[in-house]
Amino acid sequence: MKCPFCKEDKDRVIDSRSSDGGRIIRRRRQCLMCKRRFTTYEKINETFRLCVVKKDHSRVPYDREKVIGGLQKACYKRPISAEQLQQITDKVEESIFQKFDKEVSSAFIGESVMKQLRRVDKVAYIRFASIYRDFRDAGELIKEVSEAITETEPIAEPTLFD
Repeated sequence: MKCPFCKEDKDRVIDSRSSDGGRIIRRRRQCLMCKRRFTTYEKINETFRLCVVKKDHSRVPYDREKVIGGLQKACYKRPISAEQLQQITDKVEESIFQKFDKEVSSAFIGESVMKQLRRVDKVAYIRFASIYRDFRDAGELIKEVSEAITETEPIAEPTLFD
């Protein structure tokens, strides 16, 4: 592993922890040359691919980058960090892998993303919902916005360890 600071290939592992059901390994490392510390994340490649069943019943391989891309569009010019987007995606994936083995519906993924976004940023949630739910008229959108505004659930930022 090359040090991100001095680019040397000599380091030692200080701490290792697994998360996400053992699929991700977090390693805290220290460069032996410059003595600085950094963190790496290792994701275990699974031998099978999860398929997403779309609305038209076609099947495509699950792609984490598509989830992140949709989140980035919804969160454009909103005070949401890239780290928060990764955390939202991690939570969505965790719920997917807990409930599904081989196939998951795009509806489940969309609802999971909206659930997480609603907790983090209501505007981003409305943006995502307006595309995902494909509102037929302004009345449906207004109803969704008013429900989001009157919601009493506290807005909590996701953390790395939720």
